[in-house]
Amino acid sequence: MKRLLMTAMIGLWATDAVAHSPLETTLPADDAIVSEVPTDVTMNFQGNIRLTRVTMTHADQHTEDLDLEGFEGFISDYAIPLHSMGSGVYVIEWRGLGTDGHVLTGSFSFTVE
Repeated sequence: MKRLLMTAMIGLWATDAVAHSPLETTLPADDAIVSEVPTDVTMNFQGNIRLTRVTMTHADQHTEDLDLEGFEGFISDYAIPLHSMGSGVYVIEWRGLGTDGHVLTGSFSFTVE
């Protein structure tokens, strides 16, 4: 009985883990130091996601929504246009939906010197 229960729990955990699409890589990488502001930020997810909002905060002062207009449906790779606000710390926060309907959120940052 214990073995059956344990097998069921592992199966449910594995199904839940596959259903979500966590952020796999970003460019610039999280905590990177770059010499100039990139023209876009790239976000690659482990599975498909529909981003619903992405914001950029520069140097803890100015927050703006980034343009998601060109993206439709559920995809795994995003290259979102970014305009320069000069040197300093850029924080990118994102929110989206996994294909299973779960809300997913996260953030990453990079510094322009």
